[in-house]
Amino acid sequence: MKIVLTATGEVLDSQLDPRFGRAPWFILVDTDSGDIQTVENSSGVEAEQGAGVQAAEVVSRLGAQCVVTGHCGPRAFRALQAAGIEVFTGASGTVAEAVEQLKAGALEKAHGPDVVGHWA
Repeated sequence: MKIVLTATGEVLDSQLDPRFGRAPWFILVDTDSGDIQTVENSSGVEAEQGAGVQAAEVVSRLGAQCVVTGHCGPRAFRALQAAGIEVFTGASGTVAEAVEQLKAGALEKAHGPDVVGHWA
């Protein structure tokens, strides 16, 4: 499975960033192959608005099947849902810890956004 996690840095030991659209980094982890790819999210960090939708487009282009993050706003959630990407919110700790939480079934799939738009 290809998982995108929001991160404060570009390594697995980085802290998970709680903001989906404004996270400085996305880390793509392929749990089947073990491959890891980092993608800078400078467009989301610098966007005045629409950061979540832009981030959803990036995640979709990466071929992710799910996103693990702290929080996800309404427009980003709808964009991810439209792309068929599952969202898991409420994750914390390092990126590596969040991957293990997902694998262990400790994270719940989000059924809607958990913050209002323009959450910084």
